Amino acid sequence: MTLVAVAVLLVVIAVGVVLIHLLNVQHDERIAAFHYSDALPGIGRRLRGHRRRTADGTADPPDGDSDRG
Repeated sequence: MTLVAVAVLLVVIAVGVVLIHLLNVQHDERIAAFHYSDALPGIGRRLRGHRRRTADGTADPPDGDSDRG
């Protein structure tokens, strides 16, 4: 009985080692495909002096005041 338990334990450990190895390979591939230093699209690329357009197509003044009543 003890020999069977040791054999099962060794098989479970071996399966765990293989699973961890496969997950590490997958993670390394994901890191290689995604460059963490690149900014995400639409995040951090806005200009500080951005002025929003109004409904009629003109831009608001830089201070944010609008001549619309």
